[in-house]
Amino acid sequence: MSPGPRDIEESEPDYRFTLANERTFLAWIRTALGLLAGGVAVHQLVAPFEVAGARTAIALGCVFLAVILGGGAYFRWRSVQDAIRRDEPLPRSLLIPILSIGTGVIAALASAAVVLS
Repeated sequence: MSPGPRDIEESEPDYRFTLANERTFLAWIRTALGLLAGGVAVHQLVAPFEVAGARTAIALGCVFLAVILGGGAYFRWRSVQDAIRRDEPLPRSLLIPILSIGTGVIAALASAAVVLS
């Protein structure tokens, strides 16, 4: 019979690992807040491009990516904390490729808007 979720032995981890996990969570949140601020700044402060909707697309891309990172940060923190408590290998993160691809898409949109203006 395979162990259920309650049968897995957990222990209190070294506080340094817990604090490092928390710092990583806060770094993801800071990144999300930066993207959110960038999206608002693009929408409010950047002059409209000649390409209709480019400014809105860039701003929404930043805001959308911020929402994904902000939500994903919690689930990442939780899964790492559980792995630490169970003395298991750390789970892989989808946040890194999402951030990389999302930033690349936003940069490509911004570059295209500048070149076409």
